[in-house]
Amino acid sequence: MRAGLLLPVVLALWVTIAFAARAPYEQILHHSRIRGRHQGPNVCAVLKLIGTNRKYLPNCKLWYQRKICGKSTVIAYECCPGYEEVPGEKGCPAALPLANLYETLGIVGATTTQLYSASSNLSAEITGPGSYTIFAPTNEAWASLPAEMLDSLVSNVNIELLNALRYHMVNRRVLTDDLKHGTSLPSMYQNIDIQIHHYPNGIVTVNCARLLKADHHATNGVVHLIDKVISTTTNSILQIIEIEESLETLRAAVAAAGLNNLLDSEGQFTLLAPTNEAFEKIPQETLNRILGDPEALKDLLSHHILKSAMCAEAIIAGLSVETLEGKMLEVGCNGDELTLNGRPIIANKDVIATNGVIHFVNELLIPDSAKTLLELGEESDVSTSIDLFRQAGLSSHLTGNERLTLLAPTNSFYKDRTASADRNLLLDHIVKEQLSSKYLYHGQKLETLSGKKLRVFVYRNNLCIENACIAAHDKRGRFGTLFTVDKILTPPVGTVMDILKADDRFSTLVAAIQSAGLTETLNRPRSFTVFAPTNEAFQAMPQGELNKLMGNAKELANILKYHIGDEILVSGAVGAVVRLKSLQGDKLEVSTKNNVINVNKEPVAEADIMATNGVIYAVNTVLQPPAFRPNERGDEPADPAMEIFRHASATSQISQRSARLAPVYSRLLARMKH
Repeated sequence: MRAGLLLPVVLALWVTIAFAARAPYEQILHHSRIRGRHQGPNVCAVLKLIGTNRKYLPNCKLWYQRKICGKSTVIAYECCPGYEEVPGEKGCPAALPLANLYETLGIVGATTTQLYSASSNLSAEITGPGSYTIFAPTNEAWASLPAEMLDSLVSNVNIELLNALRYHMVNRRVLTDDLKHGTSLPSMYQNIDIQIHHYPNGIVTVNCARLLKADHHATNGVVHLIDKVISTTTNSILQIIEIEESLETLRAAVAAAGLNNLLDSEGQFTLLAPTNEAFEKIPQETLNRILGDPEALKDLLSHHILKSAMCAEAIIAGLSVETLEGKMLEVGCNGDELTLNGRPIIANKDVIATNGVIHFVNELLIPDSAKTLLELGEESDVSTSIDLFRQAGLSSHLTGNERLTLLAPTNSFYKDRTASADRNLLLDHIVKEQLSSKYLYHGQKLETLSGKKLRVFVYRNNLCIENACIAAHDKRGRFGTLFTVDKILTPPVGTVMDILKADDRFSTLVAAIQSAGLTETLNRPRSFTVFAPTNEAFQAMPQGELNKLMGNAKELANILKYHIGDEILVSGAVGAVVRLKSLQGDKLEVSTKNNVINVNKEPVAEADIMATNGVIYAVNTVLQPPAFRPNERGDEPADPAMEIFRHASATSQISQRSARLAPVYSRLLARMKH
């Protein structure tokens, strides 16, 4: 029984492995056959670009998107390679007759290649014994050649045309399974190599000409149809740069960066070659800075070199490719135009070299690693902050060679706020070393140009520096790193008690803290989150309840401890719900809704008042613990607490102004006199 169940599983696994082992071209051909099988045997589905004769075998993704380079397609059906129609029968039931290579060229529709083979006397060779591979250009490919080039070929058929055809041939049978990515095949013209690239999306190119229909078998070889007439190449990428006039500036830059050997070495690269025009488009000051900095120059040029050869025909949708510098470029297409990072800046494509392919670009791609902090900021969503740094006279720090990290609030922070170029505050946003956010750790101290120390808080879903949290990926420049943060940060200026005492909104709370004997606690170098009830919060309490609370030191301390979390929680770290343990023992429920922070479902009036030993949230409600403990209540407040409370009430302006709170203070003072 078990064997019977196991056999289908093993067979399914074997089929999966066998399919995965197929070359990408074989996979898309198989998928195309599946899509076309309802039309009859040996029918393949293709996507035809509307308004053209260009066809593509669809993989699953293409099939559902129905677009090639953003352009719409229609579904067409045709005989799969090696088969033909039979009048009156469905599909393509008949296998093509097996003939010699010359006759096979006519059978598969490459009649111009067949004609030129006859006129150049190549036909005698490809009708006889042997084993050859012909990459045969379609009739349209021959017709699209420049008139002067075609005239030159057909006017000298015994040499020029024959050599051109023999460059399209290999002296052995090569099927698509053998067309490995990045390999070279010696052609039958002076053994000059043909460059093969077999991409993951199933497209195969031969010197950047796309293989249209593959593996047409003949008695003495195999024919592959391609969409271009290919020409010989004997120069490396470096040699092409050295002879191309439009790449004169690039030539000097490559030499200065020490990349000559790389671009002349064996391998398969793609060079996005900036033309002289591209270099002229950037500000002279920026160009001089980069050209005068070997490391920045090398990063710049490495950003224009891809680690593998990428022909234009292989791009049928957007994809990310890695540069030699280690960063990613978005390569895409829009119709016949190639795009880089969404811009159609490729002026000339598919210049073949012995070690790769060159695309000429008319704009310079400057990587972050070659930019100043000022340039990084100007191109990011922090342009308002950059303007403020300029107004404050801090541009020199953003353009020099100091190792710095800039904490720049995002533009959205200033939407309904008045931006201020406060030099001292902005100096607090420049850290003295070049950092990477992924290496920051909880509790780390960062020193700013103003000399202040900023704390790092690492939370499960956020990373914050004081009250400002990281809002985007780092941008690492030549000397500085840009951290985009969600708000202006406020460095701490004192302990929790210092801040509460300095703010008239909390005078009642300060008196209560002193009465409950918690002053020393909130001055300690620990980490607290204090939900600080304002005077308004105390006034909102029923008079009897307020009197009773103020008259019982233990209960008062219990209530106040419930307002104090035992760690620092800034607002940027609050997700849907965070449960924070209080000093009283019960947990506080902190949440956010519609960009408003709530504690125990009560809205916070002001968040992120930073202290050296914590953070304060102003709340207009006195929070109540889940359960009171009456047996812990005493009748009389402790004497030391009463002394502190008397001192606080005597100095509090609020207590003198508030009719609600005045009787409370009077009763407490009267009790102290007795």
